[in-house]
Amino acid sequence: MYGRKVKLRFFFIFLILLILSFTVFLILKSLEENVVYFQSPTEVKTLAEIDDKKIRIGGMVKSKSVLIENKEIKFIVTDFKNEINVIYAGIIPNLFAEGKGVVAEGFLKDKSLFFATKILAKHDENYMPPEVKEALKEE
Repeated sequence: MYGRKVKLRFFFIFLILLILSFTVFLILKSLEENVVYFQSPTEVKTLAEIDDKKIRIGGMVKSKSVLIENKEIKFIVTDFKNEINVIYAGIIPNLFAEGKGVVAEGFLKDKSLFFATKILAKHDENYMPPEVKEALKEE
C-alpha cells in the first residue's frame, strides 16, 4: 500500500493541522472573553436578561442632561428612540459634550441605568454612530 515515508508525511501533516486548529481555537476562545460589543439604547431595552457582563452602549448625549456632582457625572445616552441614564466617575474626554456622540463601557444595573467604567470619545466631533444616523433619517 503506502510506504513508510508516505505514512510518516501524512502523520506529520495531520499533527501540524491538529496543532494549528487547536491554536486557532485557543486564540478565538481567549478573544471571546475580551470582545465587548457596542449596543444602542434600543438594543439594551430589548435584552431578555441583564447579566454582569461588561458591555458598551453608544449614542448621543442628550442635550441638557449632563449633571456634574462632586467626582461623578450623570448624563443620558439616547438614540432618539430610547434613553439610558449613565453614571460615570472619572476623567471625561475632551470631545465629550451634550449633543455629541459617545460610547460608554461598563455594566448595566437595569435597562435604564448604566454604570460606566470608561467613556470613549476617540472620534472627531462630526462622528455619529450608524444606528443614530439611521434613526435620524427615519424621522
